[in-house]
Amino acid sequence: MFYKHPSPAEGEGGGTQPMSWWRSSGQQMRAVRAVLAVVLWLQLACATSYPMGGTLTGTARNWRREGRARVAAEELREDLVVTHLRRAAKLPWTDGGRCVVEEAGQPWADLVERCYHALDHERVRFRDTTGRCSVASAGAGALGIGLCVLAAPELAVGAVVVVGVVVVGFAISEALEAYEKRGRPQVRPPPTLPVPETRPVPETRHVPEAQPVTETKPAPPELKKKRRPKTKPEGDDWPPGPAPEPTERERERKCEAIPVPHKGGNKAHNTCADGYPPNRWPGMDAQVDGKNFDALQVGVRVLWELKVEYFDDYSDFLKRMTVEKEIKEFKVYRDIALACGYDFKVGVISEAHKAALLDVDATFDIVLTWCK
Repeated sequence: MFYKHPSPAEGEGGGTQPMSWWRSSGQQMRAVRAVLAVVLWLQLACATSYPMGGTLTGTARNWRREGRARVAAEELREDLVVTHLRRAAKLPWTDGGRCVVEEAGQPWADLVERCYHALDHERVRFRDTTGRCSVASAGAGALGIGLCVLAAPELAVGAVVVVGVVVVGFAISEALEAYEKRGRPQVRPPPTLPVPETRPVPETRHVPEAQPVTETKPAPPELKKKRRPKTKPEGDDWPPGPAPEPTERERERKCEAIPVPHKGGNKAHNTCADGYPPNRWPGMDAQVDGKNFDALQVGVRVLWELKVEYFDDYSDFLKRMTVEKEIKEFKVYRDIALACGYDFKVGVISEAHKAALLDVDATFDIVLTWCK
């Protein structure tokens, strides 16, 4: 028999005792199933997102591979740059190798094409020993054969002949030194550890009793050895040693012509310096051994100093002072030019100016220019 239990309040439902137990246990089972489903779902989500060797580990491996590939590509590029710099260091360059350093990362043929204008053509001779480079004409043939021979992947013996000693351009030398320093491993000294403080341990020794010391008399002055005072050179008595002579490399670097902007703002003078010789670097002076020359003539090793002044309008006193000053200045310029293997010429715009200079020193090469 089942007993009915009335509801606690009127209007609310009631039921038998087994039915109430079944309902309460069913709710508990549903709650347990829901919790188990959530736990299983979290485990599956974790297993599919970060498995061993899964997506995250694969991404890290890809990053490592890309990093290694980038490092390998950078090392190959540096090897290519160093190879091109060492190959270009055997040739003479008028700009110190600046163009070569800028284009060193390009293929050798592209580097030669872009920097061929900076080559010192007065000191380089090209010979087509293999017969692969054809000469089109006498004018453009020299340029064509030079580019063709120099741009070859491997130079044949005797294809490029350089006159004189080749000094490595300062830009190429600095770039090679930078790459060499970058490749050397930097060894750091081991860290210095603090030394523990040591204190002396007092010794317990028996101290003997003090005994009287016998008095010693000084030796007679006759027995003392007479020593002669050593003389030391003072002031100008000791001549200084000879100054060290500059090395061949330093001398060649000083004598290398470097283009620098024109000094001063005389437009007529700058126009004459660019147009008359003509100037190898328009708009630029040629600096040799720290001295600025007005122009370096194209195709030959001739340095120029130009004077664009109306000498005929000067007074006699001013003419004399001008000539004396310019002769001293020209001697300094000529000495530097001749010491570095250049010829030196002077350009003036007046016949009277030329005659006045030659009257004082007829050894100068002075010409009349069309400059005004």
